[in-house]
Amino acid sequence: MVDDIEKPTTMERVKKLPRNVWAVGFTSFFMDVSSEMVVNIIPLFLSNVLGIKTNIIGLIEGIAEATSSVLKLFSGWLSDKLGQRKWLAVIGYGLSAIVKPFFYIANSWGLIAGVRWADRVGKGIRTAPRDALVADSVTADSRGVAFGVHRAMDTAGAVFGVGIAALAVWLGQKNTSLLTRDTFKVIVLISLLPAFLAVLSLVVGAKDVAIKGQRTAPKFSLKGMGTPFIIFLVIVSIFTLGNSSDAFLTLRAQNLGVSVLGILIMLLVFNLVYSIISTPAGNLSDRIGRRRLIISGWLVYAVIYLGFAFATRAWHIWLLYVAYGVYYGMAYGSANAMVADLVPENLRGTAYGTYNAVIGLLAFPASFIAGVLWEGIPSLGWNGFGPSAPFFFGGSLALIAAFLMIVWMPKTQKQ
Repeated sequence: MVDDIEKPTTMERVKKLPRNVWAVGFTSFFMDVSSEMVVNIIPLFLSNVLGIKTNIIGLIEGIAEATSSVLKLFSGWLSDKLGQRKWLAVIGYGLSAIVKPFFYIANSWGLIAGVRWADRVGKGIRTAPRDALVADSVTADSRGVAFGVHRAMDTAGAVFGVGIAALAVWLGQKNTSLLTRDTFKVIVLISLLPAFLAVLSLVVGAKDVAIKGQRTAPKFSLKGMGTPFIIFLVIVSIFTLGNSSDAFLTLRAQNLGVSVLGILIMLLVFNLVYSIISTPAGNLSDRIGRRRLIISGWLVYAVIYLGFAFATRAWHIWLLYVAYGVYYGMAYGSANAMVADLVPENLRGTAYGTYNAVIGLLAFPASFIAGVLWEGIPSLGWNGFGPSAPFFFGGSLALIAAFLMIVWMPKTQKQ
């Protein structure tokens, strides 16, 4: 009883987090304000303005993530070798900020794809060093709450970003069902300032952390990172193959009659739920283990995706999108924290690069499969299985991954 009373509260633990966590958090906040304004309406721009089919949208989104995958692996390894996390992350954020204005002049799906891919190159450069910097900056017993706060700030940026986009849509085209080119261009212009502030926050606020012992990066070897990490990667790979781009959730919402403004408000609520849940979920993972949070999150994801498959009304999508924020809050930060739990300290950058590379590489087949399941390959005379098919596929793989996490994933102190 006394031990329970003496345990610090979530807020007390949050207040003790070091400066680096907050600097990275504000960087993610500002970049998500910028990115979420644009990224969430790109599939609508492609579909509504340019008339692009879902199989091409899936191809664009899949390649966009896969483009960054090799760079995530390399940049993580390089950050271990150089002992430098911060400046690699700055370069990545800077590249994404520089290419963003080109969305404004995009008038074809090829140009949209090119800018989207360049943006993902920036993400590939920054992600692993940034996550490793957060992990380096805290002790093991604070890792969950640190990543929870980071995810909360990141997602709070998404709330503001989507809110600004929704306001722009309301002022520009009211509650019409299709996005217009002019509204898209206005939103791109507004997104430029927070992208600049994201880079500035990291440059001014963060510092690299000295690691105990020598920080060296041997030749890349999965075996050197340990069997538990390899098993974790295999299970995550199965889950990710069914985790297609969220662009398909947006298109599914529009398929059931949700307007552009309605979609943006729905995304705002989703991100608000995600932000609220992330910090207490991260704190909980420090207490009861990451494994339980990830399994629970994946089970929630499976129910949500199966719900998207069966949905027949717009209000179904609203409820499911709110619940989708619960999944993200429970599982996303916990999975990031687990990576650091499973590998040696001097290999964190390489491990985060490997983890993110696997997710990114599988994003291409995941999104392409989703697009093909939905609309088929018309040139070959096959029109697919319809809008429910990608969600049956994703929900089923999430259930398989959760089962494997229960029976196959070795338990460690933090699991």
